[in-house]
Amino acid sequence: MTSTPELTDGAAVSEELERLRAEVADWRRRYEQGELRDVAFTNSAREVAPLFTAADTAGMDASGDLGLPGAYPFTRGIHPTGYRGKLWTMRQFAGFGSARDTNQRFKFLLEHGQTGLSTAFDFPTLMGYDSDHPRSEGEVGKTGVAISSLADMETLFEGIPLDQVSTSMTINGPAIILWAFYIAAAEKQGVAAGKLRGTTQNDILKEYMAQHAWCFPIEPAMRLIVDCFEWGATHAPLWNTISISGYHIREAGSTAAQELAFTLADGFSYVEHGQARGLDVDDFAPRLSFFWDIHNDFFEEIAKLRAARRIWARHLKEQYGARNPRSWVMRFHSQTAGVTLTAPQPMNNVVRVAYQAMAAVLGGTQSLHTNSMDETLALPTEQAVQVALRTQQVLAYETGVANVMDPLGGSYYVEALTNQLEAEAEGLFAEIEAAGGVVRGLEDGWFQRRIAESAARQQWEIEQHQKIIVGVNDFVTEEPELSIPLLRIGEEVDRDQRARLATLRAERDNALCTSRLDALRTACRDGRNTMPFILDCARAYCTLYEIRAAMEDVFGAYREPVFF
Repeated sequence: MTSTPELTDGAAVSEELERLRAEVADWRRRYEQGELRDVAFTNSAREVAPLFTAADTAGMDASGDLGLPGAYPFTRGIHPTGYRGKLWTMRQFAGFGSARDTNQRFKFLLEHGQTGLSTAFDFPTLMGYDSDHPRSEGEVGKTGVAISSLADMETLFEGIPLDQVSTSMTINGPAIILWAFYIAAAEKQGVAAGKLRGTTQNDILKEYMAQHAWCFPIEPAMRLIVDCFEWGATHAPLWNTISISGYHIREAGSTAAQELAFTLADGFSYVEHGQARGLDVDDFAPRLSFFWDIHNDFFEEIAKLRAARRIWARHLKEQYGARNPRSWVMRFHSQTAGVTLTAPQPMNNVVRVAYQAMAAVLGGTQSLHTNSMDETLALPTEQAVQVALRTQQVLAYETGVANVMDPLGGSYYVEALTNQLEAEAEGLFAEIEAAGGVVRGLEDGWFQRRIAESAARQQWEIEQHQKIIVGVNDFVTEEPELSIPLLRIGEEVDRDQRARLATLRAERDNALCTSRLDALRTACRDGRNTMPFILDCARAYCTLYEIRAAMEDVFGAYREPVFF
């Protein structure tokens, strides 16, 4: 048996690689003379070779490109002890109906072993509208919990000590307002902002790119995010003031390489805006976090996460001058891919989610949400949520995958794919730069067109049976579909929210609200950090839309250009 390249000198390495390449070429000729199957592709339409060897990773520097867990460039993970020191946070996305309804779901999840809370807001809240706004009609509580004021936030976390849980909030356009509501609710419990742990998604660039839930034009929206960086660094140092999200970019139809590159480019843009404010990168970069979609291609997803850590570490250190090693570390949450769930044969979704969850863990996620089998049909029931949570618990405690750090590290295929994804991302960074950067690319529709083209290709592949979706375009059964219970949100939530808001406006100090909203407008005009003024509005029980409208008076509202 020949020795491995790592154990030989340079001349011997070259000779051995040439011999290996010749052997592989001979094997490939014999392989192709047999019954050759159709060429295989990843979900990103990248051709997959049938065999990987040391020749595919010959140029890799085991020290500089891989390192060890917890060491730069963090390809193999950000913690030296991996999951042996601490398991990933099991964080099930939850939110529906009223704040009272979701409070009960939160308590159910905590009682069943969840270790962090993740809040889904309804569409009016995501857009910065109160539940009684005309544009909220028919949408209150339907896709998440309805939060219109500090009073709702207090109810949402009633009986849940906010200094003892980590809370994630999936909110973007009005994120700074919802964060202020949360901080004010904690104050009501006697918990200072400095003790709060959690994340506000707050990633507005991907909203213009993919999800389309926004309030203000791009530059004022970026200003509000930097306000969060600046205020949080001093007053809430344990809080992640942004979760830079590839999830929604992937759900909109991007490839894995596009998700990787576009998300990281957004992250670099936030760093640049923070530095332009005069902030030291090491004052805010350690609290930047990320959020990745975990799709169906098992190895591609693992390689994507490994490449993401390495790219972020190198750019923060070499391009942005970060000196604190914590600034180089990419911490991230993962969620299994909602876009892969199918309405036909919904029990198949349990299997899909389990494989995706394993990919997230083998890729080294710090936090994970597993989708419920019924989410393509409705908001999940308690039974479906429990199965999704048990999926993580079986993975953590029964499979042994948590015992070894980066167990696929050194795999010829995984390492080659990690390198390839990194190279594709760097190529896309160059294209983004040529398009004028992230903001100009959004204004010109460059990102939107690239994602739309990828989504159209994937849909065509499914329709042409080039990509098999079990139970949808193959393995379809004639029997009646399995009936599973669904969660229905009634119109009483809308009525109750309207009544709550009417009572709130009647009982609060309206003169104080007017004064504090005026002070917020002045701060917006003067370029001051808006966070203290938004907090004052929250404490006075100004509503979500009242605060949004005050800022909109100064910033204006975003109107999406027509690109297609």
